Amino acid sequence: MSEPTLFEETPAPSAPAVSGLSVVAFDLSLKAPGICYRDGSTATIKTRDKDGDRRLLTIEEAAEIAIGGEHLGLGPVPTLAVLEDIPKNSFAAKPIAMVHAIVRRLLMKAGVPYALVTPATLKTYATGKGSGDKVPMAIAALKRAGREFPDDNQCDAFWLWCAGLDRLGHPPVSLPKAQRDALKKVSWPEVKR
Repeated sequence: MSEPTLFEETPAPSAPAVSGLSVVAFDLSLKAPGICYRDGSTATIKTRDKDGDRRLLTIEEAAEIAIGGEHLGLGPVPTLAVLEDIPKNSFAAKPIAMVHAIVRRLLMKAGVPYALVTPATLKTYATGKGSGDKVPMAIAALKRAGREFPDDNQCDAFWLWCAGLDRLGHPPVSLPKAQRDALKKVSWPEVKR
């Protein structure tokens, strides 16, 4: 596999203790996918345009490590994965779809159920408003969790992770009911508890 050009990581200050339940989350793109690992730490996998489709191999390797599994010596796979859904009517939809295919295939092979959260639903969950730029997401992460991120990819992955744990009944941040109700729009898979 190709070697990642750069992993920019942000450690988790404190991960919630959730007995036997774990979530991994992905904000997928071809240039700089964000990952939130089971412990709440985050990373951005930065790829280079000049590497062309080989970037997909870098992303695949990073996703495989995040998913883990016994075959990698990383213990059991996560209970749930949460991915930001492919944006509709976007120029970026085609390359993001390629990345989604790779990550979804890995999840299916590992037996990890996954949910897709639209960008508007994620913003509503994190901020109470389903539109706008990325700044309110970062402000909400700082306000609600005391977390700062070097980029919006890690921030979005963090909020996807929060949504997954919330769905499993262990929300890592306190949010108003109206914001938590946004998750009712998501088609959540059955998970083994």
